[in-house]
Amino acid sequence: MTLDNLKSDLQSLADPEKARILSRFFKTGKGQYGEGDVFLGIVVPKQRAVAKKYLELSMSDIRKLLSSEIHEHRLVALLILVNKYKKADREGKGEIAGFYLEHTKHINNWDLVDLSAPNIPGDYLLDKDRSVLYRLARSGNLWERRISVMSTLAFIRKNDFADTLLVSEILLRDDHDLIHKAVGWMLREVGKRNLQTEEDFLRKHYRRMPRTMLRYAIERFEEKKRRFFLGK
Repeated sequence: MTLDNLKSDLQSLADPEKARILSRFFKTGKGQYGEGDVFLGIVVPKQRAVAKKYLELSMSDIRKLLSSEIHEHRLVALLILVNKYKKADREGKGEIAGFYLEHTKHINNWDLVDLSAPNIPGDYLLDKDRSVLYRLARSGNLWERRISVMSTLAFIRKNDFADTLLVSEILLRDDHDLIHKAVGWMLREVGKRNLQTEEDFLRKHYRRMPRTMLRYAIERFEEKKRRFFLGK
């Protein structure tokens, strides 16, 4: 199974009409966050099937695939990495996590981040120093900032909330809507497991949180409590 075979398989699944829809959805126009991204128009389940088929693709070929201008090429590369990571031993996981963090410039749309960050750097950092996430949270790169908070979903799933809250504090004044949504989402995930922890954070910060971030965070609250926080 070669890289050319993989690309051919993806091309055979291309749907031009779906590609047009995805190009609009992922904001690929001039000046938008996904400017220049090229879509084949393939739904994620089909991409997962291709990634599973090419699990043994070499890291050098994954690097080439990840540098492609075609969105589905990059997503399949990341899905293969996630699959490789799950099967790897401790040393292998470290190598894959390192590779991931060295290639963040190609992980450059929100679905690419969300389907990979919790599963690779997030999982790898469960029992390690997490300072890299704070560096990413302060990055000038939108996608690195999203990686920083989305990686903490792995910690939340283990009822470990401290880094989510600290990274969220760093990102409170971020000016991008995609960060507001990601932080609000992760705070909501904290609340699903420990509502008091989320509420304590919100009571401290809600007056200065961007509206979208706050709305995402309190989405599951009862109406009276929602009105309290939205009233500021």
